[in-house]
Amino acid sequence: MLQNSPDLSSQTGTPDEDGKAPHPLSLFEFWPGSIFYTPIVLYWIALGLRYGDFSVPSAANPCIETGGLCGESKSGILDLAGPVANRWIAPYVTQMLRKGLREEDAKAITVALSKKGIAFPVVVKPDIGCNGTGVKLVQRPSDLLPVLRQFPSGVRILAQALATGPVEAGLFYIREPGATSGRITSITYKESPVLEGDGVATIRELIMRDTRTSLLSDIYLPRLEGRLDDVPACGEPVQLVFTGNHCKGSIFRNGCKDATPALTRRLDEIIGDITEFHFGRIDVKAASIDALRRGEDFEIIELNGVGSEATHIWDSRTTLWEAYRAQFFHYREAFRIGAMNRARGRKTCGAYTMLRYWRKQRRLLALYPLND
Repeated sequence: MLQNSPDLSSQTGTPDEDGKAPHPLSLFEFWPGSIFYTPIVLYWIALGLRYGDFSVPSAANPCIETGGLCGESKSGILDLAGPVANRWIAPYVTQMLRKGLREEDAKAITVALSKKGIAFPVVVKPDIGCNGTGVKLVQRPSDLLPVLRQFPSGVRILAQALATGPVEAGLFYIREPGATSGRITSITYKESPVLEGDGVATIRELIMRDTRTSLLSDIYLPRLEGRLDDVPACGEPVQLVFTGNHCKGSIFRNGCKDATPALTRRLDEIIGDITEFHFGRIDVKAASIDALRRGEDFEIIELNGVGSEATHIWDSRTTLWEAYRAQFFHYREAFRIGAMNRARGRKTCGAYTMLRYWRKQRRLLALYPLND
């Protein structure tokens, strides 16, 4: 059965207030995107007609390509951080992968990591990507070259220190232009599914007999190919995915109640030192939920712009109406903040540029290796 992390055990698989345990999956959790997102696309079109520009949200974060809607550079966003914000960001280096020069690229990354004092293991990810596609955990220097060979040439790679906090969370933050403080509108705790061996069942059998993982076997089985017939010892943990993304099989829990004044003040301090960042999700690893509530002991692993979601909607307890209400609210805010920046003279990217970046991102995603 699935193990629960210590901090999330009180939120995982426990009964609701009416005494009824939640279903392993929500009604809409793995609907095809063409179904779930159709009302959201229609809402975006309606807002675009209202504001006279379908790309108004791109001005919400005017120093980021498309405002972070699609095709943006991960390192480019992190590079906007000043000295205060940098203290909270897990350090990283980047390298453009050159045709026929993977060994040199691996050496260059290793040297750059050493100069920054970053030790292995590190997380390697494409600089342009989404939903955790292509994210790989590299345990030691000798593993770096085989990982790099899985990526196409001409792609920039980001290698980042592994943040070791046991609690991973996505914090959605909105601040109006010119304001000194903002608000946290969503908190999501991300739990990588871990099965417990019994000394008898294979990994395949463990996956197929668990109430949740059996429903998502098409996600987990390909990532564990070559290990599916292994028999974990009694009590041995088997982590099914590394990447904390819902569509890659991680479990998301609603943590909105933990948006404390202390955490908000901390984000005001950090985001206030990131050039013109007004709307998006901050992904962090924290020492504990209590530490996060206090605004302490966490590392930022990624900053996401207007293309990010308030991911608490993927908690299996969330109703379809609650999910759409949250989605509509955040897209409405993206247009509002973008319009405020447009009034300040900031440019929108235009619908054609938005489409061009989306096509570029989609093309690149198809070339990346399977994530860990």
